[in-house]
Amino acid sequence: MSSPTVDIVVPVWNNPFETRACLAAILMHSPGARLIIVDNGSSRETELMLEEFSESMGDSGLFIKSERNIGLVAAINLGLARSEGDFTVIVRPNVTVQRGWLETLISVAETSGAGILSPLFTGRGAPLLPQLTPGCTTMESCTISFEAIMLNAAMRAVVGIFDEHLDGNEWCLKDYVRRTAAHGYRTCITGRLILPCAVGQQFGSALRRNEMIQNSRSSYISKWGIPRHYCVYFGKEAETVSLDTMITAILDGARQGHLFTLLLHRRQYSLFLKMGWTGLHTGIELRRLSPLFSLKSLQRQFLALRTASPDLLAVRGGNGILFPGVDTAISHEELLSSICAHTTNIIQNEGHYHDN
Repeated sequence: MSSPTVDIVVPVWNNPFETRACLAAILMHSPGARLIIVDNGSSRETELMLEEFSESMGDSGLFIKSERNIGLVAAINLGLARSEGDFTVIVRPNVTVQRGWLETLISVAETSGAGILSPLFTGRGAPLLPQLTPGCTTMESCTISFEAIMLNAAMRAVVGIFDEHLDGNEWCLKDYVRRTAAHGYRTCITGRLILPCAVGQQFGSALRRNEMIQNSRSSYISKWGIPRHYCVYFGKEAETVSLDTMITAILDGARQGHLFTLLLHRRQYSLFLKMGWTGLHTGIELRRLSPLFSLKSLQRQFLALRTASPDLLAVRGGNGILFPGVDTAISHEELLSSICAHTTNIIQNEGHYHDN
C-alpha cells in the first residue's frame, strides 16, 4: 500500500527570520511532502527570502504570491486551491515542526478517520485548546486553531474551502467544523503531537479585529444558532438503555458546538467508563457526585456552573426525573428537539465555498 501524499500550506506575511526557520524545519522533517508557500503581500525583504527559498525546493515546492495582504483565510484558500495531496496541512510560520511530526499526524488521521485533525501546542503563542480526558490521546472537538491543522482531501472535496468573510480564527473555524460535521466528517485533536508555538503576527488594528470578530460571531449565530451550555442530571436510577439514547443525542449536540456537563452518580460514572463514554468529545464534561451527600453535591456543583455560565440550561435526563432545586429545568425531550432542530439544509447551500 502506497503512502498518502501530503501538501503543506504555509501562509506568510513578513517576519522573514521566523518564517525561514519554520520553512527550513518543514523541509527537514517532512520527507516526501510538497511545500506550498503563500506570500500574502509581504515586504520586499520577506519576498526576496521566499523567492530564494522557493528556488532551492525545485519540484518539491510551489510559491504563490499575492500583491497585497488579502487576509489569512483568503491566503490559506489560495494554497488549498493548489493542493492535490491526500492530506493538506496548514502550518503558520510561528509554529516549529519536529522530527516525526507528519508521520504522527498521518497515523492518527488514518486511525481516527478524522476529516480535520489538530495537534496540541506549547509556548507563548499556543492557542487555548480543550484538555483531553486523562487516558485519551485523541478526542473529537469543535475547538481548533489555524496554527496547524490537517485536512483530509476527501472531506475538502465535499465541504470546500473556508469562508473568507469570517474572522481568521475562532468563528471561521467553528463554521468550518460545523460544515464538516454536516457532511458526516469528524474534527479531532490529538495529544500524540505537541508543537512549539511562538506568538504570531496580527494584521490590522485591535479595533478592526474586534469588529471583525463580532461580525463573524453574529454571522455564525444567524446561520447555526447560539451555542448553548447544558447541565444534565439523569437521576439516580437511570437505566443503561435510556442513557445510551441520551448519550447519542448529546454527542450530536456536542458536534454542533454545544457544551454539556453531565452530573453523574458513582454507579453511572462506572457505567460510562465501561461503555467508553468518558472521552467522546471535548464538549462533554463528566462530573461525579458525592456518594454520601449526592443531593448537596448536585446543588453545589450546579450553582458553581451557573455562576460561571449564567445562561446555563438544566436538563432532566429521563422520564419522570426531577432536577432537585431547579424548577426551570427542561425535559430531555426538549433537549432532543432542540438538537434536531439545528439540523439544517446547509449541504444544499454551500456551492460558493467550493474551489472547483
